[in-house]
Amino acid sequence: MKIGFIGLGNMGAPMAANLAKAGHDVSGFDLHAPCPDGVSKVSSGIEAATGQDVVITMLPNGTILRAVADEIIPVMTKDAVFLDCSTVDVESARAVAEQAETADLMAVDAPVSGGVGGASGGTLTFMAGGTEAGFAKVNPLFDIMGQKAVHCGASGAGQSAKICNNMILGVTMIATCEAFALADKLGLDRQKMFDVVSTSSGYSWTMNAYCPAPGVGPTSPADNDYQPGFAAELMLKDLRLSQQAAEAVDADTPMGHSATDLYEQFVEKEGGEGMDFSAMLPRFEKRHRG
Repeated sequence: MKIGFIGLGNMGAPMAANLAKAGHDVSGFDLHAPCPDGVSKVSSGIEAATGQDVVITMLPNGTILRAVADEIIPVMTKDAVFLDCSTVDVESARAVAEQAETADLMAVDAPVSGGVGGASGGTLTFMAGGTEAGFAKVNPLFDIMGQKAVHCGASGAGQSAKICNNMILGVTMIATCEAFALADKLGLDRQKMFDVVSTSSGYSWTMNAYCPAPGVGPTSPADNDYQPGFAAELMLKDLRLSQQAAEAVDADTPMGHSATDLYEQFVEKEGGEGMDFSAMLPRFEKRHRG
């Protein structure tokens, strides 16, 4: 396929590179980031989108996505797919999809899970919203960039799934960090706690696959001085999106709300920006009840 890729940051660059390695003709554009090997650099989003079978965007937020959509949709080829892999608000995803469909394009919103490691290794999970036809056309690309793609429903469903997933992730990481900090104060060895919890009813991805305690469980950012695999500020972004969505549909999410407040405090007032989201553990270690 001829593919335009707009947004070549930490996630977009390896995704675009993997598509090029697989033999696709990929043209890339980013305002600041360099073009990865195998991807042809172009000078604008419009140039990246013109004449392509698929245009993929990986952008920071819904406002930028809408601005890029306004630019590129008029120049895209009829029946091409606008595949947005950004994590944005559901309203923006649906608005861009409607705009694309009005222009006789197919639109798929497909945010990802798996972080930079998953993008580099081609092991991402895609949560997709949009039409069956649009999903079918880009599904071979998902097979290159990731290990799993789930068609979740109509436009916006991919973003909805990502937001719900990451709300669970944020809440669970906080609970896991709280539990380790409590275990420390109770005099319980961290490895013994892991051995029990990882095979008991407290089992979770944050415990078993991404343990926030250094030297415990599989290697994780905790073993690299909490250098980010998934940065705390990105978790805050996703939690804020969850609360924006909850507000829009009048959903009661007290744990999600509390997690948002805690990550906001950690990132904006306690120096957590630039650290992994599992660095909540050393944060709790320093704190006292009250």
